[in-house]
Amino acid sequence: MLIMPPGVIHAAGGEVGVMIVGVAVIEIHVHDSQSLKAKRGVVRSITGRLRNRFNVSVGEVGGQGTWQRAAIGLSMTGSDEATLRKALKKTVDAVEEMHLAQVLVSEIEMIRMPLSPDWKEEAGLPEGMGEELPWEKNLGGEDVREPLVGLSLKEDDH
Repeated sequence: MLIMPPGVIHAAGGEVGVMIVGVAVIEIHVHDSQSLKAKRGVVRSITGRLRNRFNVSVGEVGGQGTWQRAAIGLSMTGSDEATLRKALKKTVDAVEEMHLAQVLVSEIEMIRMPLSPDWKEEAGLPEGMGEELPWEKNLGGEDVREPLVGLSLKEDDH
């Protein structure tokens, strides 16, 4: 397995040996809300749409006790900072385009997590747990997947 030092750019555009976590916080104001229940319905609608449309981790992270304000937290992981920043910006824009609440402020940050080539040893994994993963082993093209035991696809079994 080829391991490049952190900071080396991969042909696909991301750095090799670095995981990037993109996070965003969107503070919203729900104008028509007269109860916590009404606000929760709007927040649930926004978070559900973002989760489904953008495949982002999302949740209410602030303002749980207020009727009209909420803070929504988002996160994504990847190896290319520009792609993550662009995707998080699209999620913020989508909240504004929903017209369910007014976006008061939003902030996007990137966290860079270097991956050590010796991460398995540094993690102190038990004996045998530091072995190569199946997709790291056989780079020669052979199919190394285990056959499914007890699975029959014959039509007369139905």
